[in-house]
This record gives sequence, structure tokens and C-alpha cells, in this order.
Amino acid sequence: MPCPYLPGKMERKLFTHLSGRRASMLHQLLSDNGFRRSQNLIYRPACEGCNACQSVRIIAGEFEPNKRFRRVLRNNSDISVSVQPAVATAEQYELFKRYLDARHYGGGMTQMSYQDYEYMVEDTPVHSVLVEYRLTGLPHQPLVAVALTDVLPDGLSMVYSFYDPDLAHRSMGTYLILDHIHQVRSAALDYVYLGYWVKDSPKMAYKADYQPLEVQRGSLGWAQLRD
Repeated sequence: MPCPYLPGKMERKLFTHLSGRRASMLHQLLSDNGFRRSQNLIYRPACEGCNACQSVRIIAGEFEPNKRFRRVLRNNSDISVSVQPAVATAEQYELFKRYLDARHYGGGMTQMSYQDYEYMVEDTPVHSVLVEYRLTGLPHQPLVAVALTDVLPDGLSMVYSFYDPDLAHRSMGTYLILDHIHQVRSAALDYVYLGYWVKDSPKMAYKADYQPLEVQRGSLGWAQLRD
């Protein structure tokens, strides 16, 4: 299918199913080799003549927030964080739809029903959680962001996240990543897996801002990305 990141290119994926008693072990092994999970499938790009999609992970213990990141943390200090089981709710789905309609209008995911969202969240053969973010400054503490996250032996893998589009000025996407770094450090783990970094794609290049960052180099393993 057409590449969603680089115009004029075609995308091809290698994938397999995650199932059975060894699903978690296989998930960890393949994640360490640059794969990403989507429900009960795990995949990585396998495009002919192109390796622009690079799996990346933040070294959480060495991360030092710069001035911009510290400002994002201050601006969101009124948000509470709670880790919930991977169980879909109507409240999450309403926020999910608002996010897609505002940020990805016309995309394929905008047609997802509640049942589709339920499958996205709950159809997981591995240890997954939903991290909920609520605004504490209002009486009813509305849900303002959600991150679907896989728990790995060495860190957290951010599968999909969404947030209240009316709070885009708070840099919510950045805040969710910063919070996951905090959670990994608090749990004495090592990495936040961010999925694929595409250097020449405006919507994917931002991941290089989270230094130190490691890139999966195939048979060479993980190597630190240099500025």
C-alpha cells in the first residue's frame, strides 16, 4: 500500500501472530528486533529498497528534560495519572473519536466503531494497560488523554495515544511521552519504546528530540542516535 510517511513510496510489512503461552516471550524478542504490536499481530516494515522506518527507544535513566520539556511538565502539573486494565470504556471512546475527527479527519481510523475500539484495546495477548490522564482543576476531573501501553520486561512500549484536541496548546503528545519516561524510571526499568522514527517525515521526525535515543539497526542491534 502507499507509504503513509514518505510520498511516492510503497509500504510492505512483515508480520506474524501473537498467540499462545509464549506470546509474551515472542513479543519481547521481536520488540527487541524492531517489531511493533497491533492487537494480536506484531509487524515491522519490509520495504524494497528503503529502510527509512527505524524503531527507536528512549534511554529513560539518562534522559534530561530541556527547557521546552520542563515547560510542558509545568503546564500539565494539574493532570493526574492512573494506570488502568486494558478495558475499553465509553468515556475513552468519546475522547478517541474527538481526537481522530480533529487530528486525523478523513483517515481510516475515523470510521472505527466502539466495537472496533474495544478490539484495539482488549485484543492483546500480552501485558497491556491503559494510562488515563485527568484534569484535576475541574470538579468532575474530565478524561483528557489516554495511552495504550505494553509492559515489557525492560520498559514500556507506547502502542497508541490520543488526547483532548482542545488541549493541543498544552503539547499533550509530548507530555504523555515525558510521563512514560517518568514511569519507566520510577519502576527501575530502562526504555520507552516509541515505535518508528522516520527522519524525513515531518510527523515522525520529532522522536529524535528525546535524547539519548537508541535506533534498532537490524543485525547490528541497538545503537545510540547521534545529533
